[in-house]
Amino acid sequence: MTNKTTITPRERYVAALTFGTPDRIPFEPGGPRESTLKRWSAEGMPTDRPWRDALAEAVGLPGECWTPACGLDVDFRMRPTFEEKVLEHRDGHYIVQDWMGNITEISDAYDVTYIRRAVDFVTRKWHKFPVENRADFAAMKERYDATDPDRYPEDFDERVVRLRDRKGVATLSFSGPFWQLREWCGFEPLCMLLIEDPEFVREMIAFWIDFVSRTMARALDSGVVDAVRMCEDMAYKEKSMISPAMTREFLAPAWTRWAGEARQAGVPLVDMDSDGKVDELIPIWIESGINVCDPIEVAAGNDLVAYRQTFGERMAWRQGVDKRCMAKGGTTIEAELARLEPVARAGGYIPGCDHGVPPDISWPHFIHYSRRLAEMTGWL
Repeated sequence: MTNKTTITPRERYVAALTFGTPDRIPFEPGGPRESTLKRWSAEGMPTDRPWRDALAEAVGLPGECWTPACGLDVDFRMRPTFEEKVLEHRDGHYIVQDWMGNITEISDAYDVTYIRRAVDFVTRKWHKFPVENRADFAAMKERYDATDPDRYPEDFDERVVRLRDRKGVATLSFSGPFWQLREWCGFEPLCMLLIEDPEFVREMIAFWIDFVSRTMARALDSGVVDAVRMCEDMAYKEKSMISPAMTREFLAPAWTRWAGEARQAGVPLVDMDSDGKVDELIPIWIESGINVCDPIEVAAGNDLVAYRQTFGERMAWRQGVDKRCMAKGGTTIEAELARLEPVARAGGYIPGCDHGVPPDISWPHFIHYSRRLAEMTGWL
């Protein structure tokens, strides 16, 4: 690592994930959900300031340890959305039409907006999906007009000017084809369509590829995008949700096109977000031009040390610290960080919790883990 003192958080982040020589590794311990923050507050975390500020103070870190996010606010969602409304309330559950057009069930312990907002760990059940046939899809396409000017904020051009000298990371995030078709059709129906009507699946994917490309083109042309982030969540605890062969056939063309467009625009980072066991998918992501992967869930069987040995500098990683070890604290989390330290030292890795920080992790244990993480990444 270099001793450069004028490096910006953005430069540090990009250098860390492109096997460069940052002054230190970005500090990204992981983010708590609502129930986690409630526990931490009860355990003494100050609530008169953001949790990040409280953690930095508790660990003894400067405020500039965090990597700011620069908001581009490009909207890839359907426009207009469906009306979100409660259809039925029974047996302690709401039956809801959510804004994506799904008929969904959630405990009445939660506000119905929790269905589509990752504020906490919430169990949901899906009853019906908005796309069941080609007629449904024809209607759905009307909600995805890439030329809609409201997909970009009114002040986008002014933001671009300000972002020329940005210190934070500007990221474009959107759903990949598997995630998006699952939202339209449902997981099991989509899997059946892949077998029974693959041409319909190809039609939907082709539409989504074109929509994403056209929607993000203005942002890419602006020259201020640091990372393109595709969200897929397409693996279980032990296997991917569809076979590698199907992945290459149906999904890789989308990833390859978007990664190519990002590279042509000078974007250094193309990031894939997928939970679950992803070992079968990583080679396909690399072939498609993706060079960053997260969150590398340990409980799903991912082994980041082995992945580094197998894939070398062809893939960089984020997160990957076992949340179960964080909950145990003490020597358990110290051993987990020691396991990952060689990967961090070799570059191409920003360590952090391997998903959202759950409420079984106490505030004292999170401070202890964060302090050790700060030492490992060069902040202490």
